[in-house]
Amino acid sequence: MKKEILGAKAPGKECTDQKCPFHGQINVKNELFKGTVVKKDINHSATIEWSRQHYVPKFERYEVRRSRMRVHNPACIDANIGQTVLVAKTRPISKTKNHVIIKIIEAEESKGTKK
Repeated sequence: MKKEILGAKAPGKECTDQKCPFHGQINVKNELFKGTVVKKDINHSATIEWSRQHYVPKFERYEVRRSRMRVHNPACIDANIGQTVLVAKTRPISKTKNHVIIKIIEAEESKGTKK
């Protein structure tokens, strides 16, 4: 078991997932992304999304563009929808997954009820 990967400490939970960077046999590269989990599947997959602003010179305004990426969600980390996560590049895990979640940065913010 690895204690730390790219500054992210190993989670407290154990898992038997061979595609987990902490408890399995997969290596990660030094290419990191930060995004929010927007979809979670039962087969240890998740979709993350991040936004950026792009300047449109014709209208002298900014538009919001977004990027999405399919990632592996190990059982020991188990990120949920709405959480901000740190993702690292790996070898191809499947047809669409080349990245794995290594750390949950912040949990979902609790939303207040309207009166």
